[in-house]
Amino acid sequence: MFPDVDPLLGPEMRSTGEVLGLADTYGMAFFKSQEATQTSLPIEGSVLITIADRDKERIVEVARNFKEMGFRILTTHGTMLFLKQHGIETELIKKIYEGRPNIVDAIKNKEINLVINTPAGKLSEYDDSYIRKNAIKHKVLYITTTSAALAATKGIKDRRNGEYKVKSLQEYHREIRE
Repeated sequence: MFPDVDPLLGPEMRSTGEVLGLADTYGMAFFKSQEATQTSLPIEGSVLITIADRDKERIVEVARNFKEMGFRILTTHGTMLFLKQHGIETELIKKIYEGRPNIVDAIKNKEINLVINTPAGKLSEYDDSYIRKNAIKHKVLYITTTSAALAATKGIKDRRNGEYKVKSLQEYHREIRE
């Protein structure tokens, strides 16, 4: 990944991957795949959730999962209000144009361990891009889809439950044949 390039994937790139994670559960496979990118999923800490309106319904389960695992959840104003309506309390963090301290300050200060940011279109293109670029620059894992965010919570749960196993491809193949 290049530090000054927005890492948002277009439709033509979403089905391709740079890494492979193999495990007995989907969550653990996702967790391992993120480790292979050299920016691992955190097993504790703070998560920033800033979601486009069209994705809000799909983020509720994700936010609940993070809350149940004891993560500190930071959200922008709209996401905070939405999650509060669903009984999930979060902490407000400012967008870049809203003043300081803001999201980028928190990323730089290592106060955010994971970024979940779905692009909101042209209106917030600058903020979305700047968040992702700073996450890369400061080696904070970022997720841009709600499905990947849900997979992340499942992987973190599996990892915290000690289900991390290393097996060779030959072992996986042998188990499939049996």
